[in-house]
Order: sequence, then structure tokens, then C-alpha cells
Amino acid sequence: MKLVRYTQGGSIHLGAVKGDGIVALDGLGYPTIQSIVEAGQAALDRIAAHLASAEPALSLADAKLIAPIEKPGKYLAIGMNYGKHLEEADRLGVARSKHQVWFNKQTTCLSGPYDDIDPGVTEKLDYEVELGLVIGKPAKKVSEADAKNHIFGYFVANDVSARDWQFHSSTFTMGKSFDTHGPIGPWIVTADEVADPHALDLRCYVNGELRQSNNTGGMIANIWKQISYLSTAFTLETGDLIATGTPEGVGVGMEPPVFLQPGDVVRCEIDGIGTIENKVVIPA
Repeated sequence: MKLVRYTQGGSIHLGAVKGDGIVALDGLGYPTIQSIVEAGQAALDRIAAHLASAEPALSLADAKLIAPIEKPGKYLAIGMNYGKHLEEADRLGVARSKHQVWFNKQTTCLSGPYDDIDPGVTEKLDYEVELGLVIGKPAKKVSEADAKNHIFGYFVANDVSARDWQFHSSTFTMGKSFDTHGPIGPWIVTADEVADPHALDLRCYVNGELRQSNNTGGMIANIWKQISYLSTAFTLETGDLIATGTPEGVGVGMEPPVFLQPGDVVRCEIDGIGTIENKVVIPA
């Protein structure tokens, strides 16, 4: 099942993708995607029954999709989690760690799957295609074997990065959290539809040029290890988001570095999950 949020008639609506259209979920008793995630399987069963008989309210082509979940409590991202990307970090002088490297993306950075990216004050704007996930039920001291049972679904993320601001502090948070620097979507694919999240090809294009291409099987710390590690320290709550790392090919890692410029179009895609596309635009 693919769950979306979209705007129509000046209002925000929830929907589920059916063929080339969207079936509205109005009237089912779930006012937000967060409420669906919290209700879990009971909500998914009710939505599935509705989908079986309902017709699309509008076509995907005509829909204005927005971020597929309301502002979560946490948006966490792991750094240097693919081998060759770690080598890129080595060349840039980023110290290796014996542990998983995590940082926050402030939730105010979230934007829709086709929204513009505002560079803000950075002069070193970069892209990072990543598989994102939504926590489905609270996770505290979760084992790797049990981690998959705490995932509601998956989405495509672009961990847009202000590389100059990223190193203003060791946490990376400043350079990872500019407004509009968190496009996600285009929908949430429920976990039951993803047989193996560690066997998905992911790619990033800039103006049609392939920059990143790898498979989620190349993660150094897989998703189960990520959830287990984080939940050892603190509770992952229902609706929290995790970005699971980006492969090699980022702009700062090119020789010489190549950063995004106004007018550039970044397309991030993950097989079986979807595609998001965002244009770099300086607001008038």
C-alpha cells in the first residue's frame, strides 16, 4: 500500500494509490498519516477494504503531493554508511568512528516530493539519495532480530546538505536542517510491500546526469543494526523518521567538488519505493 498526503481545494487530504490514481481516505476516521501509523494493522486493514471497492478521486498526474507524513518527533540520519562514501569522507578529512555516526535533521526541514529546494545562505549545496523509513511502534532496546517489526513503511529521501554549514559543528545538524532541505516521498510504501529493504537499487541524477548509483545491500550498518543501536540509547517513537545513509557520488566528493546551483534539478529514485524530484530555486 502506498499512502499519500495531497492538497485539493485548499485543504490537505489523505489518500492511497490505486493504479494511476489516488483513492481518498476521508471519512475513515484517520485524520492524519500519523494516526494511521499509530493504529497500525487495524488501520491498514480498514484502508485495504476501502480500496477494494473505491474508485480514485483524482489522478496521480494531477495531484499536488506533499510530504507523506506530518511533522514527526524525530528525523534521524546516519552518516558514512556505504563503503565508498566513507572513502569520500576520508578524502575530506572527516574522522572515522568506531560507532555508527548519527545526526538530527530538524523536522522543519521536511518538504514535499516535488517541492523546490531553497539554497538559503549556503554556498556548497549538495544532494544525498537515501532510503527512509517510518517507525511503526515504539522501539526501546530492540534486538536486530526484532527490528523489522518496528517499521511501518519506507520512502525516498534526499538528505540535502549545506556542506559549509555542516562543519560549523561536529553534529552536522546545522548543515543538514535548512528549511526545504528534507524532501521526502512521494508516498510511504508499507513494510509488507518491501520484501527486502536491503536489496533495493537507488540512484540520484542531477540535470539528468547519473551521480549516485548503488544498492541498499551496500550499507555498512544495515537497517536492523541501526534501529537496535539507536533504541539502545533512547526510544524511537511511532512516526519517527530515519534516513539510512547515502552511497558515493555526492557533489562534495567529486574532484573538484561540484555543488548544486539555482536551476539544477535533482531526481532521487529507489526501485520499488518511488521517485522524488526537486529543483533548486532562490525565492523571489
